[in-house]
Amino acid sequence: MKKIVLLISVAAMALFASSTLSAQGKFGPDSAECIKYLSYYTEYYKQKNYDSALPNWRQAYKLCPPTARYSLLSDGTTLLKRVLQQNSRNPIYKEALIDSIMKIYDERIQYWPKYETTSLNNKALDMYNYMKDEPEKLYEGLTEAVAKLGTKARANIYLFQINTAVDLYKDGKLDPEAVISAYETAVENINAMPAKNDVEKRSNEKTVADIESLFITSQVASCDNLIALFTPRFEADPQNVDLAKNIVKMMGITEGCTDNDLFLNAVTVMHEKEPSHVSAYNLYKLYAGRADVDNAVKYMTEAIENAESDAVTDGGYQYELAAFCYKNGQTAKAYAAAQAAAELDPAMAGKAYMLMGTIWGSMPCSGNDIEQRSKYWVAVDFMNKAKAADETLAESANDLIRQYSAYYPQTAEAFMYDVTDGQSYTVSCGGLRATTTVRTQK
Repeated sequence: MKKIVLLISVAAMALFASSTLSAQGKFGPDSAECIKYLSYYTEYYKQKNYDSALPNWRQAYKLCPPTARYSLLSDGTTLLKRVLQQNSRNPIYKEALIDSIMKIYDERIQYWPKYETTSLNNKALDMYNYMKDEPEKLYEGLTEAVAKLGTKARANIYLFQINTAVDLYKDGKLDPEAVISAYETAVENINAMPAKNDVEKRSNEKTVADIESLFITSQVASCDNLIALFTPRFEADPQNVDLAKNIVKMMGITEGCTDNDLFLNAVTVMHEKEPSHVSAYNLYKLYAGRADVDNAVKYMTEAIENAESDAVTDGGYQYELAAFCYKNGQTAKAYAAAQAAAELDPAMAGKAYMLMGTIWGSMPCSGNDIEQRSKYWVAVDFMNKAKAADETLAESANDLIRQYSAYYPQTAEAFMYDVTDGQSYTVSCGGLRATTTVRTQK
């Protein structure tokens, strides 16, 4: 029955071709034969009888112009890929088949511009599938494809391009600048791709993460390479905020590459052009790393005062500032920042109280013996508040409580200064003031 249908279809199309002059232009000078073999292979193809479809397709491809029908070319790539899979161990035939497949893709792109994006994407994927043993040719082809496609490329094609580039770099066949440039373009274009839905958006984000991971582990972007690459660019255009952002991003994901003048200058440009609490915080980190206390405090203060940051973020900033100031001998600033941290973010209160207690416990106080030791009562008060606010701090807080309690005065000593257990007592020390309760060693 299928053969009867096939013969009727062929006869009908042949009759139509012979009676229609316009068909001769579309189907070439031998239009009847072109149409005949188009019909033969199409019927077999629809029946999934690909072995029978293949020789008829070959004849149709030989007789018909590429503009005859788009499916002549698209079906052809499918049929030839089946043959390629069946002959994967025949290197000579395999190479010829790959060349034929790529030639057909080029014809699809040239003669059917309506489907150019699809054809280019499919060509790039098949290049990666079939040309891995020719990495230089593969990289050249993938680079050409993404250059034409831009944000219309499938995200994973960029991943394949970067993977190939990294392999070539490791083999000494591609310089670091080319890999870095390809990486920059890939991440920029994928991030700019319009996602159809949340699933595609998450998929694109994962691809970017995979590319970044591959790039980092490849060690192409050594700090020395990045400095050599970006320093002349930055010096030539020091106010280019987009360039500054790229420098910060690239150097930021490269281990040990933030403690240099180029990174600092780029972050400074970003902050000057587009000030934010994040850019101010980044500058704080840089100056803190250089032990430049004044600039570090200046930029952390800017981060905290920026209207964009919320209370929780500011709480974290305040605690970090407190710890930094305490480490650098600025006790009053440290205490004030810790106090602010506890007020801004309850989740930060335990750590803030512990730091405040540590500040009290470490300050030198003047006066008589009781006045010098009274700071330990306040320190213990804060340690109790710390473990009440955050039970995970209990062990550390109790250790400090035991240390500070050892400095409580003896009952007899306290009595000599007219103070007794449980009595309210105001402590003034190092510019700080607190009201506490007298405690003695029993």
